[in-house]
Amino acid sequence: MPNGRNGSQRSRGGFGAGLRRGVVVGALALVALLGTAGGGLAVPPPPPNPSDSELEASRDQANARAGEVGQLTNQLAEAESRLMALQAEVELKMEQANKARVDMQLARDAADQAERDAAAARTEADAAATAIEAARADLDQFVAGSYRQGSTIGSIGAYLGSDSPDDLLARAQLLEAVSGSQLDALEGMQRAQIEKSNKDAAARQALQLAQQRRTEAEQAKVAADQAEVAAIEAQQGQATRTGEIEAEKSRVEQLLYEAQSRVDGLEGQRARYEDWLAQKEAEEAERARQAALAAASSSSSGSSAPVASRPSSAPAGATVEAVIARAMSQLGVQYAWGGGNAYGPTYGIRDGGVADSYGDYNKIGFDCSGLMIYAFAGVKALPHYSGYQYEAGYKVPLSQMRRGDMLFWGTSGIHHVALYLGGGQMIEAPYSGGYVRVVPVRYGDIMPYATRLIG
Repeated sequence: MPNGRNGSQRSRGGFGAGLRRGVVVGALALVALLGTAGGGLAVPPPPPNPSDSELEASRDQANARAGEVGQLTNQLAEAESRLMALQAEVELKMEQANKARVDMQLARDAADQAERDAAAARTEADAAATAIEAARADLDQFVAGSYRQGSTIGSIGAYLGSDSPDDLLARAQLLEAVSGSQLDALEGMQRAQIEKSNKDAAARQALQLAQQRRTEAEQAKVAADQAEVAAIEAQQGQATRTGEIEAEKSRVEQLLYEAQSRVDGLEGQRARYEDWLAQKEAEEAERARQAALAAASSSSSGSSAPVASRPSSAPAGATVEAVIARAMSQLGVQYAWGGGNAYGPTYGIRDGGVADSYGDYNKIGFDCSGLMIYAFAGVKALPHYSGYQYEAGYKVPLSQMRRGDMLFWGTSGIHHVALYLGGGQMIEAPYSGGYVRVVPVRYGDIMPYATRLIG
């Protein structure tokens, strides 16, 4: 797109060129009037008059450039849309990578805890197994001793078969040691061993599952990181492509500006020549009239004062400048949907949507068609709807648009209007939240014809 400095230079250049055109036309009219009144001055020599073929060639070139700009505008819109989609994809991939990191850390923590639980379970199981083995050894020794005495555990024969009081006492102590409560404790220890073994097995299974989950989480993190990198690379590549299209669009827009400037220049020369021709014809007609009056006066006995000619209406160029001056006088006025009339800015109106959200109904300003109503108030009363304004004058191809024409947007339904200033610049009331401004002409979605009310 043209940079701000070039844009402002074009705006000043277009406005200045149009103003100079108006001054030239006004000067030609003044010279003609002075020439007819004083008789000593005449219309100056004719300005250059470009041929029809030159005009047609310049318009064709401008049309071609406008077509290129339109195509590049569409390409740029598609590229920017793709860039936005890729940006959203990058953001999604980044969030997925964040999720993978969190999941991986949770899996690592779970695996670490599972390892600690498994180690504790193994320790408890080992301790229980040692106690059971000790108890089993004592029991086996007693059973073996009891068997050698020909008795069973707890039998009275264990007492009767003793060889001495000391042996009897020892046997009584052993029977006491393996009494019913001790045997119950032994069974409890055996159950505890089984439970601990089960816990140990469960802990090992949990550990195995946790390690599997950790492996999967780490693999998911690697995949998420790779997807994020790929998305960023795609976004960067699209950004580069978008920049290339934008640069090409700027280059072709410059060529379009130059082509349109040439059209404006040649059409300006043609307009000045036609103004000169009209003044020349008026001068010759006035001379013929004055000659007829002089002849009639010489043939009559009396004398009469010469009749002053009625000045002609203001030339089209001056009217265009007046329209543009009115529009330019509103630069910086805020946008208000539904605002503006022939007398200036007014309160906006409610639309039940976007304009209301900006409070346009509480603002004094213009919308796009309201600004046109004010600008053309001295020329023609316009309806407050851009679609009807499009039909208010006669149509000219964009390649032939000139200063003072109205431009429209909305190929599937008109939604905006602006006033062309020449030099690729226009003045508009853009949108809610905006202000009346001068900007380069936008060619995306522009109507193929401008509407001309003057000339």
